[in-house]
Amino acid sequence: MRNSIKFLLGSEPRELSGIDPTLTVLDYLQQIERRTGTKEGCCEGDCGACTIVVGTPDGDRLQYRAVNACIMLAASLDGCQLLTVEELAGADGKLHPVQQAMVAAHGSQCGFCTPGFVMSLFALYQETDTAPEVEDVNDALAGNLCRCTGYGPIITAARTMHDLADGPDKFEQGIKTTLEALRSLADEETIHIQGPDGRVLYAPASLDALADLLAEHPDATLVAGATDVGLWITKALKKLDTVIWLGRIAALRGVRETDAGLEIGAMTTYSDAAAAIAALYPDFGEVIRRIGSVPLRNVGTIGGNIANGSPIGDTLPPLIAAGATLILRRGGTRRSLKLENFFIGYGKQDLKAGEFVESVILPRPAPDTRLYCYKISKRFDQDISAVLGAFSLKITDGKVEAARIAYGGMAATPKRASATEAALVGKAWTRETVEQAVESLRKDFTPLDDMRASAQYRMQVAGNLLLKTWLESQSDGADGLETRIMPTRETANA
Repeated sequence: MRNSIKFLLGSEPRELSGIDPTLTVLDYLQQIERRTGTKEGCCEGDCGACTIVVGTPDGDRLQYRAVNACIMLAASLDGCQLLTVEELAGADGKLHPVQQAMVAAHGSQCGFCTPGFVMSLFALYQETDTAPEVEDVNDALAGNLCRCTGYGPIITAARTMHDLADGPDKFEQGIKTTLEALRSLADEETIHIQGPDGRVLYAPASLDALADLLAEHPDATLVAGATDVGLWITKALKKLDTVIWLGRIAALRGVRETDAGLEIGAMTTYSDAAAAIAALYPDFGEVIRRIGSVPLRNVGTIGGNIANGSPIGDTLPPLIAAGATLILRRGGTRRSLKLENFFIGYGKQDLKAGEFVESVILPRPAPDTRLYCYKISKRFDQDISAVLGAFSLKITDGKVEAARIAYGGMAATPKRASATEAALVGKAWTRETVEQAVESLRKDFTPLDDMRASAQYRMQVAGNLLLKTWLESQSDGADGLETRIMPTRETANA
């Protein structure tokens, strides 16, 4: 084992040992490096003031992604390049084109949010060669809040930043050196860091090593993207005794196509899974686009959303409706389990001591079957669902041949609407049938009142979403009727 994490801060190597296992990147930057450009705002990944960019090797290039430093564990920097706003300007003080564009467009007023905006735009700059489309800018900035300048000048800066470039920036010019430096840090050793108060962090590099660690520490907290665990640390102030970070296990990442469908590794981020999922299930892909923001989707994982067991996890109803299956591992033994059977009760999953989620199998849609998905929340972007409904339907000759319906936000767990399915299958796919089936929802669910929605509202919305599915199915392929479950990018931006 090695007792340190190794990474690059800009172009300079860093090695940290003996740190608090739950030290965040934001606290590392401010308290150890004394870099104050990265700001602390909400400390829960919502405001974007703390946005940084992390670079990881991707073949012969570097993949740069914006992330939230406030809820990211410092240990997750291992093998990466960390970039903050202080890194962007050249050695001669010349501003990066992103910074120049913000100045030229008057995109900063009080300045507190500006470093976060700059870093989000820097990540977008690295992904694009020409002026990005407005909808792409809006997506990239959905996790950055500004209270005084307004977004118009910042969007202008995003659209003009490439015009101010006079050739490759210093990061592109130094890519070969950076890649060599990062590859020299890679190894297969398990990281073992003992904190100053006796708490411990492990970061295994293989599935076998993870299985062995969990056998030894079955009560350890597994950390994937830390989009939830990060809040335990920053908001609930929890002291986690044993932490196992999963980010170094390559076998847990990636989407593999099979004859049956997609096998999605548990550590696959929303950003990395979205395109493959959308190709099979377009509505599901649109749901993923509304999970959090780009910085959150860059680190939040499919497996984390499942293992978390939240009743309002956005990926869970679509996965259940599509018939997804989990692959669980404990030691050297694997077992498969239908995802709908994984959730036993609020905060309780069918997960044995020492067992972990390895992957999820998402089957291809059966012929003539379509998955409809609808997310209802108070904001379009960056908001928790009040209700999320997913409806997989096979309609043959005007009759419902098969139905799988799942909701989030309606019960203590994401749950199938079995009585509602039974009220549909074998019946004519008509409005009358649907309205009768809506009544069956009361047999399936007894929603709770909470800050997101009342029980009455949830029940009404759940029924309306089933009716919306019918309405949308009548207009599939037709002109003149809106068929999207949520606003398109264009209508959302209008």
